[in-house]
Amino acid sequence: MNDSTLAIGVLLPEVLGTYGDTGNALVLAERARRRGIDATIVRVGLSDPIPHGLDLYTLGGGEDAAQAVAADKLGSDPGLVRALDADRPLLAICASLQILGHWYRDASGERVSGLGALDITTSPRGARIIGELVIDPLIDGLDDPLTGFENHGGATTLGPGARPLGRVLSGVGNGAPEGPGDGAVPVDGVVQGPIIATYMHGPVLARNPHLADLLLSRAVGADLAPLDVPGVAALRAERLAAAQRP
Repeated sequence: MNDSTLAIGVLLPEVLGTYGDTGNALVLAERARRRGIDATIVRVGLSDPIPHGLDLYTLGGGEDAAQAVAADKLGSDPGLVRALDADRPLLAICASLQILGHWYRDASGERVSGLGALDITTSPRGARIIGELVIDPLIDGLDDPLTGFENHGGATTLGPGARPLGRVLSGVGNGAPEGPGDGAVPVDGVVQGPIIATYMHGPVLARNPHLADLLLSRAVGADLAPLDVPGVAALRAERLAAAQRP
């Protein structure tokens, strides 16, 4: 942390802010402050250089045209790559997950080069997926299910350098059935290096405070004291029940 203040970046909110994804930074800052950690949110727009020295970064989702603009910006500005090379944690949602891969194809089939930070590729599914998504996380530090809202038309394939965030319990997720263990299993998201990426909107950290705390602990380099926010457990239980209802 710089000067004992946790700096949380929201990158390109004008084009990657669909479905309230910029709220993820608000959740991170609030959960840090409730633990006595001073936190500030740094909004980085399209015309701004991307700083490489922030403690934690967030990227959201966006439609095809906005996604292409974001891909061009991230490909031409070295700031985020330098931050990832320094192992700064990054949360990426939906369209930004796709941008971080080697390439993605938009709805018209045009291939767009990505950042290459994730060993993935994404192609159109042919049908849009809209609905609740619930997964069983597959990374250390997360035990409880994750829940969010997915709205995308992509099928993301993981290469050998990437791992899924979790197994799908309800919904579609990456849309390409693959994962660890025997046989193919439906999975969501990508975990690689300092990046955690998922198709879950919500914003996902408001729905899943344990994921927010994992990102915060990585940013501060230490375990965090437990934090109980009244009503959160009941809301999570209600959301999970609704998502898995036949």
